[in-house]
Amino acid sequence: MITLAVETSCDETALCLYSEEGIVGEVLLSQEIHSQYGGVVPELSAREHTKNLPILLDLLLKRTNFNLKDIDFISFTLTPGLILSLVVGVSFAKALAYTLKKPLVPVHHIEGHIFSVFLEEEVEFPFLSLVISGGHTEIYKVLDFGNYELLGQTLDDAVGECFDKVGRLFGIPYPAGPKIEEVAKRGNPNLKVPKPRVKGLNFSFSGLKTYFKKLKEEGVSKEDALASFQRVVVEFLYEKVERAMELTKIRRVCLVGGVSANSYLREFFLRKSKEEGFELFIPSRKYSTDNAVMIAICGLERFRRGYRASYLINAVPNVPLPEFEEFLKKFKSG
Repeated sequence: MITLAVETSCDETALCLYSEEGIVGEVLLSQEIHSQYGGVVPELSAREHTKNLPILLDLLLKRTNFNLKDIDFISFTLTPGLILSLVVGVSFAKALAYTLKKPLVPVHHIEGHIFSVFLEEEVEFPFLSLVISGGHTEIYKVLDFGNYELLGQTLDDAVGECFDKVGRLFGIPYPAGPKIEEVAKRGNPNLKVPKPRVKGLNFSFSGLKTYFKKLKEEGVSKEDALASFQRVVVEFLYEKVERAMELTKIRRVCLVGGVSANSYLREFFLRKSKEEGFELFIPSRKYSTDNAVMIAICGLERFRRGYRASYLINAVPNVPLPEFEEFLKKFKSG
């Protein structure tokens, strides 16, 4: 079986041809236009997707010498994301499916991130998944494909959003994450910074933004401030994961989403996994950020389980992941 996967949830336009044996071919274009605005502009993102999808499909088919008629189905990101961007991707997938007379299989974007680790290694169920990106900070207990329990989530900013906002305070342009990581290498990470205090397994990052604004006004060096910011965020994330392991008795942890590409975070969690004796899984950096391969692997699994979507299905800005399987029942074909 071979699927064409479409991902347009935010500002990456991505396509992938994927079979049961692995990747046939993939293309991805990150939209650089948003850097001048300090963040993603939804209308511009949708326009870029509209322009780039046909070009990327042509490029993908030429690179792979693949006949599009030979795919078995089309998988695509349905939710969550920027609604205008999602509409472009879903419409593109539906148009191709209708033209080629191929089935449609929707995928939840967070589900894609959770299973991105499976692109390189199998993880035994159940496991904990920490999803950390520009738009999401959540901990899930994953019992099986399609069976997810939300354990905790951010009460305000996502962690990647916090990186961008603190970065902006110190003159770091969007997207700030990779640049903060580089600047932090030159700083002292041991400034006394109060960690957020949030009950249970939830997160909050708005207080950190306020505190670092104060440090900036006091004249603390950019290098020391960002090194300490990075340290405190990573320690805070780990404390929540550690608590989740205690509560669930699950000792398998996956770190996924764009922020999991951060080297300091990876090294910290790897060290802790060795010291504390738990299993840790992190996808390669290219699969930590948004991509179509993670959508393809989930689409393939849902297709194997017999799901086909009606052409009446449309993009939705946010369906909670634990409710996704029930939501899809309303649009099952046949």
